[in-house]
Amino acid sequence: MAIELSDDLLALETAAWQEIQDGRLTVGTATAVQAAVTAYAAAAGEGRYEVEMALKKAVRHSEAASG
Repeated sequence: MAIELSDDLLALETAAWQEIQDGRLTVGTATAVQAAVTAYAAAAGEGRYEVEMALKKAVRHSEAASG
């Protein structure tokens, strides 16, 4: 079953991915994403790793398909 990601989680990862591409990822952004992934996984009863991988796939790989 696919993991349903929240708009907030997608927005955080999108911001982090943009910072990575620009070479300016901050500890604050990375920490915010990790905290949100952990909280979301716990609330949804999903594994943190699975949520993080689904999130990265949704943000990073959808960009490659559309660009």
